[in-house]
Amino acid sequence: METRMEEGAGDTVTELLNGVDFENNTHQKGISNGYGPYSGTLTNGYTCINKKNGYTRGRRQNGHVLASSDEECTSKTMKGPIKNGYVKAASEEPLPKTRIIKESFEPPTLLTAALTHISFYILMFLGYLSQALFPPKVAKEKNRDGYSPLFDKFSSFYSMYVYRRIRDCWNYPICSVPGNEVVLKDRVTRDNGWTFEFTGSKTKCINLASYNYLGFAEKSGPCAEAAIDSIYKYGVTTGGTRQQYGTCDLHVELEKLTAEFLGVEDAITFGMGFATNALNIPTLLSPGCLVISDEKNHASLILGIRLPGATVKVFKHNDVQHLEEILRENIYKGQPNQPKGAYKPWKKILIVVEGVYSMEGTIVRLPEIIALKKKYKAYLYLDEAHSIGAMGKHGRGIVDYFGCDPKEIDILMGTFTKSFGSAGGYIAGTKELISFLRKNSFASKHAWAMAPPVAAQIIAVLKILMGKDGTNEGQKRIETLARNTRYFRKKIEQMGIIIHGNDDSPVVPILVYLYSKIAAMVRILIQEKIATVGVGYPATPLMEGRIRICLSAAHTKEQLDYALQVIEKVANELGLKYSRKPINSEPIEYDKIKVYED
Repeated sequence: METRMEEGAGDTVTELLNGVDFENNTHQKGISNGYGPYSGTLTNGYTCINKKNGYTRGRRQNGHVLASSDEECTSKTMKGPIKNGYVKAASEEPLPKTRIIKESFEPPTLLTAALTHISFYILMFLGYLSQALFPPKVAKEKNRDGYSPLFDKFSSFYSMYVYRRIRDCWNYPICSVPGNEVVLKDRVTRDNGWTFEFTGSKTKCINLASYNYLGFAEKSGPCAEAAIDSIYKYGVTTGGTRQQYGTCDLHVELEKLTAEFLGVEDAITFGMGFATNALNIPTLLSPGCLVISDEKNHASLILGIRLPGATVKVFKHNDVQHLEEILRENIYKGQPNQPKGAYKPWKKILIVVEGVYSMEGTIVRLPEIIALKKKYKAYLYLDEAHSIGAMGKHGRGIVDYFGCDPKEIDILMGTFTKSFGSAGGYIAGTKELISFLRKNSFASKHAWAMAPPVAAQIIAVLKILMGKDGTNEGQKRIETLARNTRYFRKKIEQMGIIIHGNDDSPVVPILVYLYSKIAAMVRILIQEKIATVGVGYPATPLMEGRIRICLSAAHTKEQLDYALQVIEKVANELGLKYSRKPINSEPIEYDKIKVYED
């Protein structure tokens, strides 16, 4: 055992940056992996655990989990020097101010769970009944006798007889820039969702649906002007791949700025965010490699991981303890299918996580995962698609949020869509890594280079975020997004509505559970001029149907207040106030919300 662990893992961790305990446990008990019983209460009512290595962790209480916000512990409850926001106990020195991470995962009541299952089974029964009695009004393929089905039978049934009934809640065409407001093109269906007709009218809504975290999706201003100017100089395409005359000086400038912004040696950019994962991960892996992936990772990561034929193991969402168990077990066993008694170590081990999980609103426990990757000599791939720009005091993502060293992440990935109002993605890291990708990446060799106006938009945004435009506009947007996020989440919790995720995440999932309530809420909100996204099974687990809210720095307090007022009205009408947590009724003053304080 010792020999194998050393071969696959190497030295132990020299410094463990420990976070908080996300386990779904509300009972006091000792834990066999070295965690002791509860040993103190924080000033905000949460309970601490003392760990044998001297680090303090929090545990879920009443559906809450300690994770990261700007709430403070006092020297009476937690003492010791701070490293990246984490507190070491067992010291008598007074404690400076630090942040506590807080996330919420309150489960539904048994009655709500039962009704959700029953309603779904009724919906399925009606679907099968409809399929038997009413033939589908869709085109049928001809000359296919003897062919096996091209489409999965159940998927076809689900699409035509379950999803169709509520299809009017999705795929709305828009007729404007997706800023703090968006214009929807109205449509009606006269045959229960089989077909749609445009009415010729439009509806302007407050936009709580689009990924526009910093509000740079604009039709005017310096970023739009930069994109327009680039069209006159370069046109809309460079006419090739990056390796075949497709690289222009905008790409070079963009990659240099991206590396500087992230604090790493080099970066490479691509024209599509999805392809940045799907076409680059296979370049780094091969059979004989081990990939350990978070169960909530995005489809682009999953596709990229599957393509190269590496062995894939999945760990429970944000569960660092489970991740370590998988690491230890697989390092000990080595590669599978070896001759009896033979041991063959993995070629490499890659841990794949996201910064902010777009469906859950959670954030990765980065300091602890960095500690594990050092301990077991694994590589770390961090997807910052939803966190770059949106998280951290300087907008540099989860790495910035935790105050970690970006050079401790082996492969930094992100997209230019959500916070930059543009398109494409990047991978950043050492010069050796980026040089390898420039030569070997499928996206670099075969995919069309990023369009010049897209690159120009991103460059303009980066200059604003870095203060190179001579203003503090970038910092103002970062702080406004953080304040909007805190304000909106606190107000929703005061209504007694269950929301998931981190207090600082601009992705706010409102749990509604039942299919019928997802559809009803989306329809009513559009009638009230608010655009949102409803998400249900199979995109989420059956018991986690939700309305997903995406906040932006472009939203004004007045817009948020109107949306909150309407959401509370709808919650009362539909019975969405499932939360059993104590409600803090103290007034929330927007201007007094503190964000990113030193």
